[in-house]
Amino acid sequence: MSSHIIALTLGLLLDRIIGDPPKWPHPVRWIGSLITRLTIAMNTGRHRKFKGFILLIVVVGITLFTVFSLVYAAYTTHFILGIVVESILCAVGFSQKSLRDAAMAVYTPLRAGNLKEARLKLSWIVGRDTVKLSETEITRGVVETVSENTSDGITAPLFFAFLFGAPGLWVYKAVNTLDSMVGHKNEEFQEFGFASAKMDDVLNYIPSRITGYIILTWTKSFSKQSFWARLNGWWRDAKKHPSPNSGYLEAATAYQLGVQLGGKNTYKGIPSERARMGHPETPLRAIHILQTIRQMHIAVFLFWLWIIAIGGLLHVFA
Repeated sequence: MSSHIIALTLGLLLDRIIGDPPKWPHPVRWIGSLITRLTIAMNTGRHRKFKGFILLIVVVGITLFTVFSLVYAAYTTHFILGIVVESILCAVGFSQKSLRDAAMAVYTPLRAGNLKEARLKLSWIVGRDTVKLSETEITRGVVETVSENTSDGITAPLFFAFLFGAPGLWVYKAVNTLDSMVGHKNEEFQEFGFASAKMDDVLNYIPSRITGYIILTWTKSFSKQSFWARLNGWWRDAKKHPSPNSGYLEAATAYQLGVQLGGKNTYKGIPSERARMGHPETPLRAIHILQTIRQMHIAVFLFWLWIIAIGGLLHVFA
């Protein structure tokens, strides 16, 4: 347990400082390539839901075996080498710096009034159409993305790294990658991606709610509403989101910033109405991107602190 905590802490620091160098190979790309090849071979004919279940088992199994083997071999060679290898594996599994950089890539031109550039950079991180978005809608896209991925990309991997070390983190990342690639509710993936989407929902259930509560309780509030009003609104509005987990992050951010998230999105020209969360005390502006980034960093630190505290108690009473 102590080695895992040291490794995930070092990994979190490495990710915060260095992030993912763009030219370096990344395990998520390898997992994505495996999923693509298997999807081409398996997502055909009958029994697609069963085949999707097999896809989940194969991808998770290969990922678990590979990462566990690397970590086991490193620790068997030397304790310090084990921590170093596990730290690196944890670092590449977190996305603090990449998420911040992606948000700032939109914020910088948006703040300068260059909506065309801001729309382009936003299109790199969201699936919605961006070519006609206003400053308010561009900001909403970034705020929602950073909020949701605070759990998906950082605290959820941190949670599983605490429980099971780097192998647990990468099992989660494999499932999360599967969900992003095949967990779509359309004709092509409705059945084939069912198992991956459901497993991602299960794995994110606890981390998303803990992270949302931390955001609502411990980050700076810009709202005029009382804590209890925000807490009740968060719990109510979170359930409106089509995702069983993402709403707990977006609603917490909306109530802390005193803004409203959700609304009309367009995907390849097809409008989609999302439930609105939060109370619109102030219109969304570029500054809210910076506030959301600060909120993300605080939430991640407090989530890590919570893990350290639990780890310490387990060590004392073990």
